[in-house]
Amino acid sequence: MPEAVPVIAVDGTAGSGKGTLARNLANELGWHYLDSGALYRAAGLAVLQADTDPDDGAACGGIAQAMQVEIETRPESIRILLDGTDVTTRVRAPEVGRVASRVSVHPEVRRALLDHQRAARRMPGLVADGRDMGTVVFPDACLKFHLIASLEVRARRRQHQLEEMGINARLNTLIDELNQRDLQDMRRGESPLVQAPDACLIDTSEQSIEEVHAKARACLPGILTPSDKGTHP
Repeated sequence: MPEAVPVIAVDGTAGSGKGTLARNLANELGWHYLDSGALYRAAGLAVLQADTDPDDGAACGGIAQAMQVEIETRPESIRILLDGTDVTTRVRAPEVGRVASRVSVHPEVRRALLDHQRAARRMPGLVADGRDMGTVVFPDACLKFHLIASLEVRARRRQHQLEEMGINARLNTLIDELNQRDLQDMRRGESPLVQAPDACLIDTSEQSIEEVHAKARACLPGILTPSDKGTHP
């Protein structure tokens, strides 16, 4: 039964470091990793390619339902295939992110991607990152984290990521975009971004990746033992 497969849910705002923490935990435990944001970005790209209005929930939901997405995760990288085409770099483009943000508010899209996300729950376990992993997708997760960070810190992190991709972006613009994304995520009617009551809150603003991982790792002994570790294919 999929429900018997342990899940660690890592939710939080954009740029809070949830993806980095989730990947590190998955690598350490030898578990599978789900980047739910990649699914929504793939849906955003599919909507762009279909030249469909991102505000048309029914149309976007149909596209999300019909698209074929494969996400291959490795210790240090992720590869995304959309309808057989490698779109790993394309989905990280700012315009795709903006469309994905608009598309993600539609109940039709979120429902269409729910099965995709839950299908990632496989032995020996799953670490899932997103915005509703611990509240909607995997409410029975054995351990839940909710990450936050200040707007400026998150914007600087995003700016650094874009620079590595050869994309220049103004810090103030990124701050505005993240603020709008936060409000949109928290106010949407379907699966809003909220902290699960049983989630451990971690503010990553002034902490290094190592410090955040150590804080999260300290929560594992009560949930997992060394025998729970495994190696995913």
